Amino acid sequence: MAQFTTLTSNLMPLAVNDIDTDQIIPARFLKATDKNGMGDHLFADWRYNADGSPRQDFVLNNHTFEGAKILLAGDNFGCGSSREHAPWALTGFGFRAVISTSFADIFRNNSLKNGLLPILVDSQVHNSLFNLVADLPSAEITVDLNSQTMTLPDGGKILFPIDGFSKACLLNGVDELGYILGFEAEISAFEARY
Repeated sequence: MAQFTTLTSNLMPLAVNDIDTDQIIPARFLKATDKNGMGDHLFADWRYNADGSPRQDFVLNNHTFEGAKILLAGDNFGCGSSREHAPWALTGFGFRAVISTSFADIFRNNSLKNGLLPILVDSQVHNSLFNLVADLPSAEITVDLNSQTMTLPDGGKILFPIDGFSKACLLNGVDELGYILGFEAEISAFEARY
């Protein structure tokens, strides 16, 4: 898993509420057991026309936000069925963080296990971020996982929550198994004593 410490990026706005995992990665792409190429299918039904050409009115195809590593999403992001392919598609496209007022629990957990940081903010902050992007699309914010803050262009800081275990895993770039393997010497010593 890719390590997450700090990230500075502009925001890609997707002001749609209740985006479910089937919209993030349609079911027809779930046959894959490999993460490679998943980013190509991110929001496929919204992103492409029936002939496969890019829809010019969809934000992922807007060159203004090209290279953005933070998705600013609507409320209740990642709801619906459980599928690990959703964070695979988001990270495959290049996102490292998603900001919303709420996340489905399963999506949130799958994201944390795949190096994607779900950042929870209140509705006032959420609205101010959408206003920031509308006023200045190139505006960048800095996400600092260690301090659990987002720093805005004006220097203002916004705190966000994350549980200690997930934070430790992201900061060290390890999944749950990798975290446990970090205690291999202690485990071996216990086995020797036991």
